[in-house]
Amino acid sequence: MDLLEKLTQTPSVPGREDRIRKVIEDHLRTSGLFDEVRTDSLGSLIACRHARPAKGAEVTSPRKVMLAAHMDQIGFLVRHIDDKGFLRVNPVGGFDTRNLFARGVRVCTRDGDLAGVMNPGGRPIHIATDDEKKKVPIIGDFFIDLGLEVEEVTARVQIGDMVVLDGPFREVGEYVVSQCLDNRVGCWAQIRAIENLEHHSCDIYAAWTVQEEVGLRGAMPAAFGIDPDIGIACDTTLCCRTPGVPEEDRVTIPGNGVGLHVMDSSMISDIGLIQDIEAVAAEHDIKCQRGILPRGGQDGAVIQRSRSGVRTVSFACPVKYIHTVTEMSHKTDLASYPALLTAWLETL
Repeated sequence: MDLLEKLTQTPSVPGREDRIRKVIEDHLRTSGLFDEVRTDSLGSLIACRHARPAKGAEVTSPRKVMLAAHMDQIGFLVRHIDDKGFLRVNPVGGFDTRNLFARGVRVCTRDGDLAGVMNPGGRPIHIATDDEKKKVPIIGDFFIDLGLEVEEVTARVQIGDMVVLDGPFREVGEYVVSQCLDNRVGCWAQIRAIENLEHHSCDIYAAWTVQEEVGLRGAMPAAFGIDPDIGIACDTTLCCRTPGVPEEDRVTIPGNGVGLHVMDSSMISDIGLIQDIEAVAAEHDIKCQRGILPRGGQDGAVIQRSRSGVRTVSFACPVKYIHTVTEMSHKTDLASYPALLTAWLETL
């Protein structure tokens, strides 16, 4: 879990993926997993591993398989500094404001990170009216307090600086808990899957994409440049087997293995690929489960529609409390993710 922890604790929001890209690139270059590593114009990291067939096997025209895991996390950009030194922010990615009360944050500046706290404006509970207590604030109501005088704030913080919620990585029971498991789990699973891969007859192009949380922006040019025969989106999905959610809306079940997205609002996975993957899972006794997400999308959607079309499937790790600082993934689901991806790639 050391690598996954490092990934979750490296702040990188859409358009500011430099830090997480460096962590992943350093790991790839040190490990020698790929034959080529490059960064495209939009900032996605793309690595190529040529076919490595088993001894005695020959491959003349290997298929190109693209893996894609977005490396951005939801967060904010500073949009205003007021005359008292409080920051106002603009979201990059989707937030439920009910999860933003009294949160620790990191403001990432050119000279280093600043700790801060996020709260909505208004009177505290001791002096608030009954109507004020019932109000659910909007993003624009929230501000960040850095605990510094305005002169120091304006000297250190710029409009456009990245802000992320700040939460620890830890193990709770049979789960891993952290901020931005969406989608550092996918980034981690791609690396671990390739590390465990021995022989494969396909050329593998692994992409760690940018700006997924604001509209799948990085995967589109990456897929166009790679021109794959098969696309695999490596992401996370909802796991709502929790109080207050009807059983039919759970999407996935914790502990039942990595999810195979049948569909979401952006894409319908290739059913033939799903069946092939399920056959591999059964052969190797690896847990997996199907799931349908009524709303939401992932990088597979733009890979699928790239050029003349690509057969695409989405792997998705179940995550409870998604888009919060207490996202939870079951250790069984985490283990099955790279295991199944490795086993399937070895068949291609």
